[in-house]
Amino acid sequence: MNNTKRTPIVILNFKTYLESTGINAVNLATASEMVAEETGINMVVAPQSSDIYQLSNKVNIPVFAQHIDAVDAGGHTGSTLIECVKEAGADGSLINHSEQRMKLADIDVAVKKLAQKNMVSVLCTNNIETSAAVATLKPDFVAIEPPELIGSGIPVSKAEPEIVEGTVEVIHKIDPEISVLCGAGISTGDDMKAAMDLGADGVLLASGIIKADDPKEALLNLVSKI
Repeated sequence: MNNTKRTPIVILNFKTYLESTGINAVNLATASEMVAEETGINMVVAPQSSDIYQLSNKVNIPVFAQHIDAVDAGGHTGSTLIECVKEAGADGSLINHSEQRMKLADIDVAVKKLAQKNMVSVLCTNNIETSAAVATLKPDFVAIEPPELIGSGIPVSKAEPEIVEGTVEVIHKIDPEISVLCGAGISTGDDMKAAMDLGADGVLLASGIIKADDPKEALLNLVSKI
């Protein structure tokens, strides 16, 4: 299996699109694996929790959960337990995505639980100040995603490059071992190149690939200028 922390890295968040659910999730993960093999870029997929097990048994690229809750085993109906996603085959998890915000105390618990389980933490933030605050929690990755640009088709690397540069600068001052990802609006090779030129170690994206007519070709285009 690919090293889950190796960069440059592309993390494809499947969200809850029908195009990335069930058998479609398998097809999308398979396409991602093919692109990883052809290009050498570290490809990671983040499917819905119910698809983690089948994907982890179908592909040899890292599979991340989209979310984990800061709970221990017990009476927490509807929560996502870290032990469950790990046993299903997850190698890591997104934390605090803009569509699944968490309290700071819960973020801290989630990061620590992932570290204890030797799993990768990808902590999503929305601005430089928040990025600086969460960097002290020592996640593996910080993904900067201004919410207003998510799904907009307008890449943060071009619309608000100062946020990417500022996030990279402040995080590396706190801990140079934390990698920074660029999210929101990323979909093309030019977008990813711009993000990398600003200091990012990779990208976190979703609809630009998932909704493409040919997701594999879209992924190949994404990494074509790296």
